[in-house]
Amino acid sequence: AGGNLQKILKEVTSNPIKSLFFGAIVTIAIQSSSALTVMLVGLVNAGLLTLAQAISVIMGANIGTTMTAQLIAFKLSDYITILIFIGFLMQLLARKSRTKYLGQVMLGFGILMLGMDMMGKAVMPLRNYPGFVHFIEVFSSNPLLGIGIGMIMTVLIQSSSATIGILIAMAGQGLIPLEGAIPVLLGDNIGTCITAVLASLRANLTAKRVAAAHVMFNVIGSIIFVIFMPFFIKFVLIVSPDGDIARQIANAHSAFNILNTLLFMPFVNPFI
Repeated sequence: AGGNLQKILKEVTSNPIKSLFFGAIVTIAIQSSSALTVMLVGLVNAGLLTLAQAISVIMGANIGTTMTAQLIAFKLSDYITILIFIGFLMQLLARKSRTKYLGQVMLGFGILMLGMDMMGKAVMPLRNYPGFVHFIEVFSSNPLLGIGIGMIMTVLIQSSSATIGILIAMAGQGLIPLEGAIPVLLGDNIGTCITAVLASLRANLTAKRVAAAHVMFNVIGSIIFVIFMPFFIKFVLIVSPDGDIARQIANAHSAFNILNTLLFMPFVNPFI
């Protein structure tokens, strides 16, 4: 979709709201905000998009990437094998490329869910390991340490969706409370910027500014949310009253990116 996507991006970034929605939709479709931000760095470097257009799309991408966590939070373990089987058959037997791609999506999502299920069971013994329990208690009471851990994990894995999936798997086993998970989640959002930063190293100044905007957006947002952490936790508990920690983490991820975008939108021009 590379060539077509570049043309579409240019057409649908005529105003900030359209750019925001397009960034969210594309990220949901390709399940990677990193892929979209790298593409934006390339487009800006080639002079096809302006910094202002790219920043709005990045904000939308940050919202779109939260969809993966929302999907992971659904209890789909009973349907994993069915999903993988149907996806595999569609990819193997379908003649139309669109059906094959849909099969790939189903197969990929099924394998993702299988991985989360296996990871959740694998980390279960850690509940009885005193050293790990003490470590969780330390960073649960220290938000900056939690942010640092989230950043390092995401920089190493190169995917905030994957690290949030790991976080949900561990929280689902009672290893991490919500108070400890939210700072890690904020760190994940900062760590995912590394891909755009690496992509911009050999790019021109405007493309470097796109990567810088991505970093600053998440860092400034994380600072604001750490300051108001008690209120944010209360808000997450209000919107997730069922007590499901997986849903609470997914909702915290979505709420952070949506609220951060709403905070930034009125100040887009000064930010640029």
